[in-house]
Amino acid sequence: MTRTCAVIRPATEDEIELLRRIEERAGAPFAEIGMHAVAEDEPPPREVLRDFIAEGRAWVWPDADDRPIGYLVLSLVDGQPHIDQVSIDPAHAGQRIGKRLIDHAVRWSKDRGLHEITLTTFIQVPWNGPYYERLGFTYIDPADEPPGLRAIRATESANGLDDWPRACMRADLDTWVVD
Repeated sequence: MTRTCAVIRPATEDEIELLRRIEERAGAPFAEIGMHAVAEDEPPPREVLRDFIAEGRAWVWPDADDRPIGYLVLSLVDGQPHIDQVSIDPAHAGQRIGKRLIDHAVRWSKDRGLHEITLTTFIQVPWNGPYYERLGFTYIDPADEPPGLRAIRATESANGLDDWPRACMRADLDTWVVD
């Protein structure tokens, strides 16, 4: 059972394989809607996760046994925070763990005087674009994407993610509502 209080904590290097397994499980629902390439995509490499952990921008939501069941990693793109990945084990979906992890990233960002947070997402996947819109993210017109986000989108496109509609989104940290 998931704890109901905020228990977000930094991820540790010892948890890298657990985070990779969460990512694999979180991909399974994509297969159910015909996005097999996304479902079968490799989780982030160990070195990438290790870097996020070393930089203090990887957080987990642990279960009652302190074992991660969700995680978020955050980079800085164009001088602003960018959610590289937020993944929740589907066995724990619907408990607002993703929202709480994003809230944590927003607080971290505000504490550093930053003004917006970005991500890239699938537009038509219910737990992606529509979900982020409900949270307060808005789509960025491709013509208005800053260079770093354009580079991320180019890499995603080169990796075949544009087989499904995809876009950049942003949220203003000053208007973000934290649960």
